[in-house]
Amino acid sequence: MPTITVLPHPELAPAGAVFDAPEAMSICDALLLNNIEMEHACGQVGACSTCHVVVVQGFDSLNALGDYEEDMLDQAWGLQPKSRLSCQARVNTQDLTVEIPRYSLNHAKEMP
Repeated sequence: MPTITVLPHPELAPAGAVFDAPEAMSICDALLLNNIEMEHACGQVGACSTCHVVVVQGFDSLNALGDYEEDMLDQAWGLQPKSRLSCQARVNTQDLTVEIPRYSLNHAKEMP
């Protein structure tokens, strides 16, 4: 079972995190399952960019990036060459290291 390492994020994972994830699970589901409250405003259907992550290690092991996902990523804050929508990126056999960008473009999020 591959391991996902999450780099520290000031709000979602201040100390970072390391956990195992089953193959074929989305990165978003793996994060949520491990108590990292990743935003996913569209309900994980790939129709927004709120679950954007940067895959620092293991990018090439993920399922292929589709045209629709690529279009949604164009809206992501802090887009990088190894960016993916975590709801669309599926864990394969290789370990992953992911960075959650500091901000997301969530026009529906209510602020406290």
